[in-house]
Amino acid sequence: MKLEICHVTKYRYDASVTDSVNEIRLTPRTDERQACYQHRLVIDPNVQLLSYEDYFGNRVHSFTAHAPHRELVITSYSTVVTRDKDVLWSAAWGPEESWNRLKSEDFIDGYAEYLLPSSYVSFHPRVEAYASGIRGEEDGVFGFIRNAGSAIYGDFEYKPLSTGVQTTADELIGIGSGVCQDFAHLLIAVCRLRGVPSRYVSGYHFVGDLQGRDADFEQASHAWVEVYIPGVGWQGIDPTNNNLIDWRYVKLGHGRDYADIVPVKGIYRGTSGQELQVTVDVRLAETG
Repeated sequence: MKLEICHVTKYRYDASVTDSVNEIRLTPRTDERQACYQHRLVIDPNVQLLSYEDYFGNRVHSFTAHAPHRELVITSYSTVVTRDKDVLWSAAWGPEESWNRLKSEDFIDGYAEYLLPSSYVSFHPRVEAYASGIRGEEDGVFGFIRNAGSAIYGDFEYKPLSTGVQTTADELIGIGSGVCQDFAHLLIAVCRLRGVPSRYVSGYHFVGDLQGRDADFEQASHAWVEVYIPGVGWQGIDPTNNNLIDWRYVKLGHGRDYADIVPVKGIYRGTSGQELQVTVDVRLAETG
């Protein structure tokens, strides 16, 4: 399917600010499941953009707005063609073989960055206790992951504003509700505690034609998880919706946790008073 995305990030300041230095990670990936046909950034005030790839292979744009300004608007336009990935699950290793592979020294060394705790993905005793209650190892790595995603989907309420951007996996368990970022971090923690490499993914989820939703449905950026399945490779799973990743999902990038893949981040010189507004529109491209 061809999807068109418009993502607008708008900062308003109480007084003029200067020397606004920013990094943007809003360029969709091109991989075996999706192709980014077009991506364009529009920045107001006008700035010179620099571009590079970070350690994880994500496309990064950076800029500095030196002149005084009271508003900064970053608009990202993308056209992406997605498809349902043809996964040959017959290639997946058997339960014993797959778990043994995850325990091998060379495998652990090769995927260490996706196995260790991080700032959001803590191995807090509360998280360890939750992970220990999830079963499904007898069904192999994939079966366990599906059970873990379903458990998080059933155990926690999706409730906007119940958590903040700094909420960690163990804090989610204490609160009992959260948003996609929180559910992704908890699933990553559960996976890593069992020795399954997992990484945080940022992107978009097209929902315009589901459950009677129309074009006025309020959309937002989304987050999910990719896990490594021996014999198959990296596969996406969305604990917020209890789904495997399909054509409705557009990937921007991945990292160890949210801190590695913040869509827009920066610093500036001036007032501390600011207002942030983010709008996202994901729709099917018109054909004909």
